[in-house]
Amino acid sequence: MRKTLASFAAAGLTLGLTLASGAAHASLPVGAKAPAFATKGAKGGKEMSFNLAQALKRGPVVLYFYPKAFTQGCTLEAHAFAEATDDFAKLHATVIGMSADDLPTLKKFSTEECRDKFAVAMATPKIVKDYDVAMTPRPGMPEGMTQRVSYVIAPDGKITLVHSDMDYRHHVTMTLEAVRKLAK
Repeated sequence: MRKTLASFAAAGLTLGLTLASGAAHASLPVGAKAPAFATKGAKGGKEMSFNLAQALKRGPVVLYFYPKAFTQGCTLEAHAFAEATDDFAKLHATVIGMSADDLPTLKKFSTEECRDKFAVAMATPKIVKDYDVAMTPRPGMPEGMTQRVSYVIAPDGKITLVHSDMDYRHHVTMTLEAVRKLAK
């Protein structure tokens, strides 16, 4: 029994360290054309549609992928983006969070954790593949989770920033700085 508990604890520690570790891989480089997509999502608990091409007509897009709604890091990241929403809006930037969560979960997350400030949307398997953000499944993890990767996409559709890090803490500051550079 002790050996089993110790093995389980070690596996949990390994998973936690893997999820908390620094850089994850994202193959879309700066300068690449962002893949076009349309999907369903939620803002303020209400269902909405999101179309990347339409959003880019209004200004830059901060497209951030997160692993799973209502997990600690994803909740804290959503709070940080919510607090910075006005700063992004002043620069005419759209913030959209993306995960493989279902629409009912996104509706709840958009209200409770995004604080009705920005939209979250469904990262379909095609979107996950096109943006190369699939998380390699590990024992005990749900299938279909995405890595934590933020992209800043200029109005011309080109990627100007890729920040791939499972630590949520720098995604908002790095994306906001990239959007500010676009505004100059």
